[in-house]
Amino acid sequence: MIRLRSALGALDPRNRSARAVDIDRLRAQLGGIESRHVATLGAQEIAKAEFQCFSQFGEDGIIQFLVQRVPIERDVFVEFGVADYRESNTRFLLVHDNWRGLIMDSADTMHEFLRSTGLAWQHEIDAKTAFIDRDNINDLIRTAGVAGDIGLLSIDLDGNDYWVLEAIDVVTPRILITEYNSIFGAEAAVTVPYDPRFARGEKHWSWLYWGASLAALTRLASEKSYALVGGNRAGNNAFYVRRDVLGDIPEVTVEEAYVQSRFRESRSPAGELSYISAHEERLRLIADLPLVDLESGREISVGERFGLG
Repeated sequence: MIRLRSALGALDPRNRSARAVDIDRLRAQLGGIESRHVATLGAQEIAKAEFQCFSQFGEDGIIQFLVQRVPIERDVFVEFGVADYRESNTRFLLVHDNWRGLIMDSADTMHEFLRSTGLAWQHEIDAKTAFIDRDNINDLIRTAGVAGDIGLLSIDLDGNDYWVLEAIDVVTPRILITEYNSIFGAEAAVTVPYDPRFARGEKHWSWLYWGASLAALTRLASEKSYALVGGNRAGNNAFYVRRDVLGDIPEVTVEEAYVQSRFRESRSPAGELSYISAHEERLRLIADLPLVDLESGREISVGERFGLG
């Protein structure tokens, strides 16, 4: 009977939720230990800083490396493209460093997650459900009471990332994180054409056609007075610091920061993971789709830009 009661208790959703919260607290505590190690690294050792607590890959460590070295006057973050916020670039900043923040996504699952985990009352965090485009992004941020000099901005839209970043002027973050599409390589400065209703899975069944190259995002960031300081080992996120607060953190080139991604998220026409690894094979799947080449200013196909016969 005791075993049966124990088993039934394990199935109780309230118990599962409590266990999840306990596990997350343990993860945060372990992340705190990692953070103290990151603090011992030199200014040129960003590549050694990666660790994962709540981020998708090693972003938590790189962010800790940067916030420990960049002078932050307002510990405020904005992150959009967070899904339900279980996995994100700023959650460790929220729970470990007690930053304030605004998160946004087109789905509304983040609201329940914040409530059920207690994050909604334990921290000063606002969540907005919105389909973000370049015409509404500044109003979305401004109406949340966020403007001017903030600590960090993280962009992960899987679509109009370049165009939305280009439009943002309501905030001037000291640290900027952008997701780049690794299959576009290190040299080409390209982005998908702007479409206010861009949805990655609807644009192409492979899920490989989205966003912008690292060179394109770095070119834009440079125009906004940001220096590229590194990328994660997974090959999907780039990190920038505003030049006036760069200090002794070294700037790196696109070639130095770029990593050809090894994670295999391609889909088949039926919507199942296809696990394609070969770089050229990935490009061939989307060869007929258009890109904007920022060097020439013209629209060309993926196949034309990357010489796919």
